[in-house]
Formats: sequence, structure tokens, C-alpha cells
Amino acid sequence: MFIIVMTSDKMGIGKSLFSWLAGAFKRLEVLSDEFAPLEKGSVAEQGAAEQAKEAHEVHNFWDYLKFQENTQAHHLANILNFEEWLEMEEIRRRISELFGITYKNERSLYPYLKTLVDIGLVEGSNIGGRRKWRKKALLIKFSELKKAREDAKKEKTAEQVARTETKKAEQNSESSDEGL
Repeated sequence: MFIIVMTSDKMGIGKSLFSWLAGAFKRLEVLSDEFAPLEKGSVAEQGAAEQAKEAHEVHNFWDYLKFQENTQAHHLANILNFEEWLEMEEIRRRISELFGITYKNERSLYPYLKTLVDIGLVEGSNIGGRRKWRKKALLIKFSELKKAREDAKKEKTAEQVARTETKKAEQNSESSDEGL
């Protein structure tokens, strides 16, 4: 599980978060709306569809992000959604409604939103001078990682078997040398 704690500094998020996210996106294949719902077909097609489903595990990146509670980043992550574009007034209203918090500086959320837009977690639009934001749907395909883990487990067990065989052979040779 990935745990990210948003810290406040002059830029809104620490440099390490940027490097971690950049590395995560380099290692994982990010998909956006590539998998269409499977249509019902014949029994053979359904079997193939089930195998395809099992071969690819698709998760939402937002499920793995955990923000420090009672921070502005935590509030934004809980308020924004994937379908609806929200203006700043609506974001502030929802935060005060859901968390019972109002900010002294009304512009304090902008650096957090800008950072989330810059790293690609949130989409922003500026139409007619009105800024709006929403979460970006980031899907991760885990099939390659799953295969890599399985291969690593197979290699590890093969190494363990080889070690035990080597130890047994050494013990047998030692016991035969002692008998002479």
C-alpha cells in the first residue's frame, strides 16, 4: 500500500513527493478508459473474457493515496470527484459542510490544487475566467507486476531448493570423508 503524507512548504508539497510520483508513473502502466465493459457473448467468448479479466488487475491510483488527516490536501482529496467539475466556491462550501472548517485565507487552497494539477492527479480548466477542478481517473494495470512477482517467487524457491541440495551433498561428502 502506498502512503503519501502531504506536507506544507512554500510550494505546497515536498520535492520527495514529486520524485516518488514520477518514479511510480515510470514503473507502472497508467491507463485511461482503455478497458471497455465486456459484452455478453457465447460461452467460449465469456470464458475468454473471464481469463482476460483474471490476467489484468486494474486499480484506481486514488485508492492507494493516503493523505494526512485534517490537512488541506486531505480535504481536497475527499471533496473532489471524477465526474463533476467544481469551482472554488463550491469546494469551500463542501469542505465547510463536510468537515466544519473554514479557512482564514480563502486563497490557501490554490497552491494545493495547482500542485495536484501539476503532478497530474487533478484536472483543471479555466473557461470564461472561472476555474474548475476534478479528479483525474488514473487506472493502473497490475498484470505485469503480478507476473514479475510470480517469476521472482519461482526463482526464489528454485534457489532455496538448489541451496538445500548443495547442503545435503556437502553433508553427504563430509560424512563419507569421516568414514574413511
